[in-house]
Amino acid sequence: MDSITPNHPNNGRSHESSNGFNGHHSSNGHSSNGHSSNGHSSNGHSTNGHSTNGHQNGVHEILDRQNGLAPVAPNPGQRILVAGGAGYIGSILVPRLVERGYRVRVLDRLYFGDDGLASVSDDIELVVADVRDIPDSAFDGVDGVINLSGLSNDPTAEFNPQANWQMNAIATENLGRQCVSRGIERYIFASSCSLYDGLPPGMHAEDAPVEPRAAYATSKRYGEERLLELVDDGLCPVILRNGTVYGWSPRMRFDLVVNTFVKDALLGGALKLHGGGWMWRPLVDIRDCAEAMIACYEAPSHKVRGEIFNVVHSNYQIRELAMIVAGSVQLAGRAATLEEVPGLKLNRNYECANAKLSTTLGFIPRRSVLEAVTDMLSRLDPDDRVALTDPRAYNIRWLELLHAVKPTVESFASVL
Repeated sequence: MDSITPNHPNNGRSHESSNGFNGHHSSNGHSSNGHSSNGHSSNGHSTNGHSTNGHQNGVHEILDRQNGLAPVAPNPGQRILVAGGAGYIGSILVPRLVERGYRVRVLDRLYFGDDGLASVSDDIELVVADVRDIPDSAFDGVDGVINLSGLSNDPTAEFNPQANWQMNAIATENLGRQCVSRGIERYIFASSCSLYDGLPPGMHAEDAPVEPRAAYATSKRYGEERLLELVDDGLCPVILRNGTVYGWSPRMRFDLVVNTFVKDALLGGALKLHGGGWMWRPLVDIRDCAEAMIACYEAPSHKVRGEIFNVVHSNYQIRELAMIVAGSVQLAGRAATLEEVPGLKLNRNYECANAKLSTTLGFIPRRSVLEAVTDMLSRLDPDDRVALTDPRAYNIRWLELLHAVKPTVESFASVL
């Protein structure tokens, strides 16, 4: 989400093109330090005099605006254990950590394989293990932990509530206790803005009285609370409540709202708006999400110890997201239409502020949905239906498939 500040006139809501079909978007920068958070004006020039979406020889250019992450790591050479590091976010985070000079040890059960880490496979350590049963050796020489592990959304959590609780709640707590026992201070925990779902309408900050209802959010909240209790034992936990993530990853997911719209547009052209798509949702780009974790890992402990930060670029209505995707796809020369359909039984509708992250660490997520959609369209082959429908890109579909084939696979274990 854009940086939300108390005096900003648009209250943290996205002002990207609301009709989505003209290929332009207005300024949606939120100032927390006197600067526009994305520097876009409606005529395609940034407020600092540089073109932000200019064209050169017909090629769309997007400037890499800085989000506040320090240019270089303060302590390169440290070893970071990334639990769940082979997943959607980890496949962006881990190469970024390597680029900054860290030694990275990934712990992952590899439910979805390790293709997402192919670019850094020779530069990292890989421990194939379940977060519920981490070998002691995984902590040897570790300076800090970033925990991305566990089930990642409501459908997977509801598919197996017991496993969800074991991985997202108990394993999160146990990992924190293991850090304390091994003298590992910094622990970054990937939580979720879904904890705010069900609260009265409003722009929810980190101190909102959350009352999670669903299995996924409840398990995340338990993990938060147990880690915060370990502060007195010397742990420096940092809780990051991520908005719904969007953007391309080498371990791609098409079950996240923006990515789903892009996939649907490429496969069939029709984007379905359940209940009209008027619901609000906080979102953040995957690169900003990964770099927020790095910023919190590198921050002085007195600024982040026991703190919770919302990590969001902007609040968008689902309808608006569909329009942005449809407009981008149309500009690429393909058809895309919107279709209103009945609402879903589970209707999420909430907004989040992110002023705390920007005012505390000077970190402001910069990459908009429009930029991420443009990037995805440049990377995805619209004619590769195999890749667009790969069950590994849909977390619940893949887990259901693994569950279904497990007895058959086990019956053949002794054949060869």
